[in-house]
Amino acid sequence: MKRLPSHPHPLLRHWRPPAGVPAPNLWYRLCRVSFQMLAVALWRVEVFNRHYEPPRGSALYISNHQSFLDPPLMSLALRRPMNFMARESLFRARPFARFITSLNAFPVKRASADTAALKEALRRLRRGEQLVVFPEGTRTADGRIGPFLPGVALLARRAAEWVVPALIEGAFEAWPRTRPLPVPGRIVVAYCRPLCREDVRRLGDAGLLEEVRRRLIAMQGEIRRRMGRRPLCYD
Repeated sequence: MKRLPSHPHPLLRHWRPPAGVPAPNLWYRLCRVSFQMLAVALWRVEVFNRHYEPPRGSALYISNHQSFLDPPLMSLALRRPMNFMARESLFRARPFARFITSLNAFPVKRASADTAALKEALRRLRRGEQLVVFPEGTRTADGRIGPFLPGVALLARRAAEWVVPALIEGAFEAWPRTRPLPVPGRIVVAYCRPLCREDVRRLGDAGLLEEVRRRLIAMQGEIRRRMGRRPLCYD
Protein backbone atom coordinates (compact mmCIF):
# COMPACT_ATOMS: atom_id res chain seq x y z
CA MET A 1 0.00 0.00 0.00
CA LYS A 2 1.46 3.34 -1.06
CA ARG A 3 2.57 5.58 1.81
CA LEU A 4 0.56 8.77 2.36
CA PRO A 5 2.53 12.04 2.16
CA SER A 6 3.07 14.06 5.34
CA HIS A 7 4.89 17.18 4.13
CA PRO A 8 3.38 20.71 4.29
CA HIS A 9 2.42 22.77 1.27
CA PRO A 10 5.60 24.15 -0.38
CA LEU A 11 4.47 27.75 0.19
CA LEU A 12 3.98 27.08 3.91
CA ARG A 13 7.32 25.48 4.71
CA HIS A 14 8.82 28.64 6.20
CA TRP A 15 8.25 30.35 9.54
CA ARG A 16 6.42 33.26 7.93
CA PRO A 17 3.38 32.56 5.71
CA PRO A 18 3.04 34.11 2.24
CA ALA A 19 2.37 37.85 2.07
CA GLY A 20 -1.18 38.79 3.01
CA VAL A 21 -1.88 35.52 4.85
CA PRO A 22 -2.67 35.84 8.61
CA ALA A 23 0.08 34.30 10.73
CA PRO A 24 -0.31 32.63 14.15
CA ASN A 25 0.78 34.76 17.07
CA LEU A 26 3.45 33.64 19.52
CA TRP A 27 0.93 32.33 22.09
CA TYR A 28 -0.83 30.22 19.45
CA ARG A 29 2.51 28.82 18.29
CA LEU A 30 3.54 27.97 21.85
CA CYS A 31 0.28 26.14 22.59
CA ARG A 32 0.46 24.27 19.30
CA VAL A 33 4.02 23.08 19.92
CA SER A 34 3.14 22.04 23.47
CA PHE A 35 0.19 19.98 22.26
CA GLN A 36 2.29 18.48 19.47
CA MET A 37 4.78 17.11 21.99
CA LEU A 38 2.00 15.77 24.21
CA ALA A 39 0.12 14.23 21.30
CA VAL A 40 3.13 12.45 19.83
CA ALA A 41 4.21 11.10 23.23
CA LEU A 42 0.83 10.02 24.61
CA TRP A 43 -1.24 9.15 21.53
CA ARG A 44 1.35 8.52 18.79
CA VAL A 45 -0.39 11.00 16.50
CA GLU A 46 0.41 10.85 12.78
CA VAL A 47 -0.72 13.47 10.26
CA PHE A 48 -0.97 12.91 6.50
CA ASN A 49 -1.72 15.03 3.42
CA ARG A 50 -0.70 18.30 5.07
CA HIS A 51 0.11 19.63 1.62
CA TYR A 52 -3.65 20.04 1.08
CA GLU A 53 -3.67 23.05 3.44
CA PRO A 54 -4.44 26.04 1.16
CA PRO A 55 -1.56 28.54 1.31
CA ARG A 56 -3.90 31.49 0.73
CA GLY A 57 -7.57 32.36 0.99
CA SER A 58 -10.34 31.42 3.38
CA ALA A 59 -10.62 27.71 4.10
CA LEU A 60 -13.43 25.78 5.76
CA TYR A 61 -12.32 22.45 7.23
CA ILE A 62 -15.15 19.92 7.63
CA SER A 63 -14.16 17.20 10.08
CA ASN A 64 -15.70 14.18 11.75
CA HIS A 65 -16.08 14.39 15.53
CA GLN A 66 -14.67 11.58 17.68
CA SER A 67 -13.57 13.13 20.98
CA PHE A 68 -12.77 16.21 23.06
CA LEU A 69 -9.31 16.09 21.46
CA ASP A 70 -10.58 16.84 17.96
CA PRO A 71 -10.11 20.66 17.77
CA PRO A 72 -6.38 20.65 18.66
CA LEU A 73 -5.82 17.39 16.78
CA MET A 74 -7.33 18.80 13.60
CA SER A 75 -4.99 21.79 13.57
CA LEU A 76 -1.82 20.66 15.33
CA ALA A 77 0.19 20.15 12.11
CA LEU A 78 -1.23 23.02 10.03
CA ARG A 79 0.95 26.08 9.48
CA ARG A 80 -1.79 28.71 9.31
CA PRO A 81 -3.84 29.48 12.46
CA MET A 82 -7.25 27.87 12.86
CA ASN A 83 -10.55 29.24 14.19
CA PHE A 84 -12.95 27.02 16.12
CA MET A 85 -16.69 26.95 16.75
CA ALA A 86 -17.11 25.57 20.29
CA ARG A 87 -20.29 24.77 22.16
CA GLU A 88 -21.50 27.53 24.42
CA SER A 89 -21.21 25.48 27.64
CA LEU A 90 -17.41 25.46 27.32
CA PHE A 91 -17.40 29.23 27.90
CA ARG A 92 -19.17 29.12 31.28
CA ALA A 93 -15.95 28.73 33.29
CA ARG A 94 -14.19 32.08 32.94
CA PRO A 95 -10.53 30.84 33.00
CA PHE A 96 -11.17 28.13 30.40
CA ALA A 97 -13.23 30.57 28.32
CA ARG A 98 -10.31 33.00 28.23
CA PHE A 99 -7.95 30.21 27.28
CA ILE A 100 -9.93 28.87 24.32
CA THR A 101 -10.84 32.40 23.20
CA SER A 102 -7.11 33.19 23.06
CA LEU A 103 -6.82 30.25 20.64
CA ASN A 104 -9.47 31.66 18.27
CA ALA A 105 -12.53 29.79 19.58
CA PHE A 106 -15.97 31.38 19.72
CA PRO A 107 -19.25 30.02 21.14
CA VAL A 108 -22.14 28.44 19.28
CA LYS A 109 -25.52 27.29 20.61
CA ARG A 110 -26.02 23.76 19.36
CA ALA A 111 -29.73 23.41 20.12
CA SER A 112 -30.87 26.38 18.04
CA ALA A 113 -30.14 28.36 14.90
CA ASP A 114 -27.38 30.56 16.31
CA THR A 115 -27.26 33.51 13.92
CA ALA A 116 -24.62 35.31 16.01
CA ALA A 117 -22.20 32.37 15.71
CA LEU A 118 -22.97 32.07 12.00
CA LYS A 119 -22.22 35.75 11.43
CA GLU A 120 -18.95 35.46 13.38
CA ALA A 121 -17.92 32.44 11.32
CA LEU A 122 -18.67 34.32 8.11
CA ARG A 123 -16.68 37.35 9.31
CA ARG A 124 -13.61 35.25 9.99
CA LEU A 125 -13.80 33.43 6.68
CA ARG A 126 -14.23 36.71 4.80
CA ARG A 127 -11.04 37.96 6.44
CA GLY A 128 -9.26 35.11 4.68
CA GLU A 129 -8.87 32.90 7.76
CA GLN A 130 -9.28 29.17 8.35
CA LEU A 131 -12.21 27.68 10.28
CA VAL A 132 -13.00 24.11 11.36
CA VAL A 133 -16.52 22.82 11.90
CA PHE A 134 -17.79 19.45 13.11
CA PRO A 135 -21.09 19.10 11.24
CA GLU A 136 -22.22 15.94 13.02
CA GLY A 137 -23.11 18.27 15.89
CA THR A 138 -21.87 15.94 18.61
CA ARG A 139 -19.22 13.30 19.23
CA THR A 140 -19.75 9.90 17.63
CA ALA A 141 -21.19 7.11 19.76
CA ASP A 142 -19.53 4.25 17.85
CA GLY A 143 -16.70 5.69 15.75
CA ARG A 144 -18.75 6.00 12.57
CA ILE A 145 -19.30 9.31 10.76
CA GLY A 146 -22.89 10.43 11.28
CA PRO A 147 -25.14 12.58 9.08
CA PHE A 148 -24.14 16.23 8.67
CA LEU A 149 -26.20 19.20 9.81
CA PRO A 150 -27.08 21.48 6.85
CA GLY A 151 -25.81 24.82 8.22
CA VAL A 152 -22.18 24.16 7.27
CA ALA A 153 -23.07 24.28 3.58
CA LEU A 154 -24.08 27.93 3.93
CA LEU A 155 -20.63 28.82 5.26
CA ALA A 156 -19.00 27.01 2.37
CA ARG A 157 -21.22 28.66 -0.23
CA ARG A 158 -21.07 32.21 1.09
CA ALA A 159 -17.55 32.74 2.38
CA ALA A 160 -15.09 29.88 1.80
CA GLU A 161 -12.62 29.87 -1.04
CA TRP A 162 -11.68 26.29 -0.16
CA VAL A 163 -13.43 23.41 1.58
CA VAL A 164 -11.07 20.83 3.06
CA PRO A 165 -12.45 17.49 4.34
CA ALA A 166 -10.48 16.38 7.40
CA LEU A 167 -10.55 12.93 9.00
CA ILE A 168 -9.69 12.03 12.60
CA GLU A 169 -9.35 8.31 13.33
CA GLY A 170 -8.38 6.66 16.62
CA ALA A 171 -9.47 9.49 18.91
CA PHE A 172 -12.70 7.61 19.61
CA GLU A 173 -10.71 4.71 21.06
CA ALA A 174 -8.44 7.10 22.99
CA TRP A 175 -11.23 9.19 24.49
CA PRO A 176 -14.82 8.09 23.77
CA ARG A 177 -17.69 10.13 25.13
CA THR A 178 -18.33 7.46 27.77
CA ARG A 179 -14.85 7.74 29.32
CA PRO A 180 -14.03 10.59 31.78
CA LEU A 181 -10.31 10.70 30.88
CA PRO A 182 -8.25 9.78 27.80
CA VAL A 183 -6.01 6.73 27.49
CA PRO A 184 -2.88 6.20 25.35
CA GLY A 185 -3.37 5.00 21.81
CA ARG A 186 -2.72 5.68 18.14
CA ILE A 187 -4.45 8.53 16.32
CA VAL A 188 -4.28 9.52 12.65
CA VAL A 189 -5.31 12.86 11.15
CA ALA A 190 -5.63 12.98 7.37
CA TYR A 191 -6.77 15.71 4.97
CA CYS A 192 -8.54 15.16 1.66
CA ARG A 193 -8.09 17.12 -1.55
CA PRO A 194 -9.77 20.55 -1.18
CA LEU A 195 -12.84 21.58 -3.09
CA CYS A 196 -12.67 25.03 -4.65
CA ARG A 197 -15.48 27.59 -4.79
CA GLU A 198 -16.55 26.41 -8.25
CA ASP A 199 -16.86 22.82 -6.95
CA VAL A 200 -19.07 24.01 -4.08
CA ARG A 201 -21.39 25.89 -6.44
CA ARG A 202 -21.58 22.98 -8.85
CA LEU A 203 -22.46 20.46 -6.14
CA GLY A 204 -25.05 22.58 -4.33
CA ASP A 205 -25.63 22.44 -0.59
CA ALA A 206 -26.89 18.88 -0.29
CA GLY A 207 -24.41 17.59 -2.86
CA LEU A 208 -21.51 19.23 -1.05
CA LEU A 209 -22.34 17.59 2.28
CA GLU A 210 -22.84 14.24 0.58
CA GLU A 211 -19.52 14.50 -1.27
CA VAL A 212 -17.53 15.53 1.83
CA ARG A 213 -19.05 12.75 3.94
CA ARG A 214 -18.39 10.23 1.16
CA ARG A 215 -14.73 11.26 1.01
CA LEU A 216 -14.34 11.05 4.78
CA ILE A 217 -15.90 7.58 4.95
CA ALA A 218 -13.62 6.37 2.14
CA MET A 219 -10.57 7.88 3.85
CA GLN A 220 -11.60 6.37 7.19
CA GLY A 221 -11.72 2.91 5.62
CA GLU A 222 -8.27 3.37 4.09
CA ILE A 223 -6.76 4.70 7.33
CA ARG A 224 -8.26 1.89 9.41
CA ARG A 225 -6.78 -0.70 7.03
CA ARG A 226 -3.39 0.99 7.36
CA MET A 227 -3.76 0.85 11.14
CA GLY A 228 -4.56 -2.86 11.00
CA ARG A 229 -8.21 -2.32 11.93
CA ARG A 230 -11.34 -3.54 10.20
CA PRO A 231 -13.24 -0.80 8.29
CA LEU A 232 -16.52 0.25 9.89
CA CYS A 233 -19.81 -0.76 8.28
CA TYR A 234 -22.13 1.88 6.83
CA ASP A 235 -25.63 1.35 5.50
